[in-house]
Amino acid sequence: MQERYFNRELSWLEFNARVLFQGLNKNLPLLERLQFLSIVTSNFDEFFQVRVASVKRLLQENPGQADVSGLTPQMVLTSVSARAHQIIRSQQECLMSDILPSLAEKGLVYVTPMQYTQQQSEYLQGVFNSEIFPLLTPLRTDAEAFPHIKNLTTYAAFLLKPIAGIKVSSQDFKGSDDLPRIAFVEIPGGSGGLKNIYWLPNTRLSAKGKQFALLQDIVTEFGTKLFPGFEVEETMLFKVARDADFAVDEDAGKNFIHAMEDVLIQRKSSFPVQMTCKASSQTILKFIMEHLELKEEDVYRIDQIINPADLMELRDTDEGSSLSFEHWEHFYPADLPEDEPYWDTLKLRDKILHVPYESYDPVVKFLNDAADDDEVLAIKMTLYRTGRDSPIIDALERAAQRGKQVVVLVELKARFDEERNIAWANELEQAGVTVIYGLVNLKVHAKILMVIRRESDTIRRYVHLATGNYNTKTAKLYSDISLFTANPQIANDATLFFNLVTGYSILQNMNCLSMAPVTIKSRLIAMINREIERSSPENPGLIIAKMNSLTHEEVISALYKASQAGVKVLLNIRGICMLVPGVEGLSENIRVVSIVDRYLEHSRIFYFQNGGTPELYCSSADWMSRNLDRRIELMFPILDKTAFEDVKSILDTYFADNSSAMQLQSNGSWQPVERGKKEDAVRAQEVLYKKYKALEEKKPKETETRFEVRRK
Repeated sequence: MQERYFNRELSWLEFNARVLFQGLNKNLPLLERLQFLSIVTSNFDEFFQVRVASVKRLLQENPGQADVSGLTPQMVLTSVSARAHQIIRSQQECLMSDILPSLAEKGLVYVTPMQYTQQQSEYLQGVFNSEIFPLLTPLRTDAEAFPHIKNLTTYAAFLLKPIAGIKVSSQDFKGSDDLPRIAFVEIPGGSGGLKNIYWLPNTRLSAKGKQFALLQDIVTEFGTKLFPGFEVEETMLFKVARDADFAVDEDAGKNFIHAMEDVLIQRKSSFPVQMTCKASSQTILKFIMEHLELKEEDVYRIDQIINPADLMELRDTDEGSSLSFEHWEHFYPADLPEDEPYWDTLKLRDKILHVPYESYDPVVKFLNDAADDDEVLAIKMTLYRTGRDSPIIDALERAAQRGKQVVVLVELKARFDEERNIAWANELEQAGVTVIYGLVNLKVHAKILMVIRRESDTIRRYVHLATGNYNTKTAKLYSDISLFTANPQIANDATLFFNLVTGYSILQNMNCLSMAPVTIKSRLIAMINREIERSSPENPGLIIAKMNSLTHEEVISALYKASQAGVKVLLNIRGICMLVPGVEGLSENIRVVSIVDRYLEHSRIFYFQNGGTPELYCSSADWMSRNLDRRIELMFPILDKTAFEDVKSILDTYFADNSSAMQLQSNGSWQPVERGKKEDAVRAQEVLYKKYKALEEKKPKETETRFEVRRK
C-alpha cells in the first residue's frame, strides 16, 4: 500500500543527497564541487545535532510511537544511519578519488604524512614547534576523569606506551593493563587562530604546482612531542556531534536572557549523538565509543579529511579563481534611485527586490535614509538572523541616537545564533533602542520593517517585507524576494502586526497580510479549496508554489484533494517534502521539483489561478507545522501589476529549469528532469542572472566628459 507521507528525516537525507549530486557533477568547477561536498558535512552536523537527537530522545520517551509515515523512532534511526552512511561513503569516494587528484592536476597537491619528504617533514616539524605546539593542550583519559569532548570540535587521539627503559609512576600517567593510555588533543583550527592549510617546500623536481599539508595531519604526525617519555603507537582523528535540540523554558519565571544562556551551556555538555572519525585505531575507537555510549550505527568513518571545508582556503590561491564559478555581480536595481531616498518612488509604485541577483544595498540604504532623515519619526522591525558587523544594526543605533523612536523585536531563539542575538539586543538597548525579546512560546520568524515619516500635513508609512533575513552576508548567497511598498492597506496591517507583537492587542482582521499561527494556514487551505471549486475539466485549476520545505499534514491533505479534483499543482521544494507525488487516485496531478545550484534557494512564493483572477503571495513561512502553527510568520500579497508580473516570471523560470532541477518520484527518490538537447538547456539561476545583467546594461550611462583641443 502506498503511504500518504514520506518520513521527514529520510526526506531531508535525500535533500543532502541532492547537494552531494552537485559535488559529483563533473561539469562544475572543482572548488565549487568541493564546496558542495563541504556543505554535505555541515548539513549533517546540524542534522545530527537537532533532528537525530530529537528522534533518539523520542526513542527513550515513547519507543512504540509511529509517525505519519508509519515508522517508529528505532525504524527511523536505522534507516537514517543506513542512508547517511551511504551518502558519506559517496562523498568520501568523490573527495579522495576525484576531487583531490583533479586538484593535483591543476597544481594544488595535498600531501599526506606518508608522502612527506625528509625536507618537508623537517619544515613541518619547525612549523609545529613554533606555531602549533604552544596552542595545544594534551588531555589524559583515565578511569576517574574522561575529558569533556566539545561539540563539533576536531580532536587528535593518541594511544601511548612508555619508551623502553623509562618507568612511569601512577602520578605521571595513570594506566593499567586493562585501561589503554590514551590522550586527546583539541585541534585549534578556525577561531583558534591557526590556518588549516600549510604550504610545503617543493622538493620533487618532477612535481608541478603547489603542495600543501593540513593542520589535522601535522598535529597527529608530530604530536609525540606532547608526551615526553612516551611513544605514540596509534592515532585517530575524530569529532562528536552533541544534542542541540533544546528549547528555552519560557515559563521558568527567570530572566529570559538568563534562561537562554542556560540553554547555550546545556548544549555544550549534552549527550553525544554521532561521531565522525578517521578510524586508524580500533583500540582508540572502541575506547571512545564505550565512554560516549555510542553504537556502531552512530559512527561514521572517513578516509582522510574530517572537515572538507578546511580545504576551502584553496580559494585564496591564484589557481582558486579559475577553479570557481564565474563571478556574478549583484546589480543595483535599475528602477530605484541610487542618489536620493525612495520615498517619492514608492509613493508611485511598489518595488520587488530579488537578491542575490540584485544587490541588498537598497535595504541598507532604505534604513540609512530613514535613520538620517529629519522627517522620519519612527522605525520598527524584526530581527531573526542578522550576521556579524551588520550595517543594519549600525543604522538602527544611529536612528535611536538621533532621537527617533526605534523599536526592534530581536528573536533570541534563532538556533545557533542565540549568543550573537543576545549581544545585538544588549548593544541596541545601550544605544536607546526599545528591544522586544519575542513572544512567549512563539518564535518570531516574520521579516518586516516599517518607517513612519511626516510628510506635509500627514503621516505616511513605508514597509519592507521579505522572505529572508535582514542579513547582508547571506543576501549574497541566498535567493530571496522582498517588497518595498507605501500601500496604505499593507501599512495599516503592518501597524496592527507591530502592536500585537510588542504590546497587548487582540488580533484584528488584516486586509492584506496573513499572520501565523492565526491566519496563514487557514488562508492557504481556503485558497486551495477555492481552486478546487473553480476548477473544471475545461479550465483546470492551477497552484504553483516554491518553498524550502513541505511537511504540514493538513496542507498536504488539501493538496491531495486538489489533485483529485483535477487541479494542477506544481511545487518547487528545496529541502524536505513529505508529500508523495504522482500516485494514481491521490496525487497524479502534483509535480514536485527541486533546484540545488550556486545560490541557496530560500524564497517562498505562492500562486493561485483563482478562476482567471490570479493571486500571488510571498512569505517568510514554509508549509511546515513549526511555521504555520508555532511561529509568528507573515504572508504578503503582490498587488502592484508590474511587481506581480515580475514575481510570476521568476516563479515560472524555476519550473522551466531542465539543467539543475530534479524531480521527486512516488518512491521517494529524486531523478534529474529530462535534460533534452544542449541548445534547449534552461538553468534557472543563470537565466535570472542574465535577466538582471541585461537590465543593468540598459541603464543610461553617464556621458563621458571630453576635452576638445582647438587647433589652428
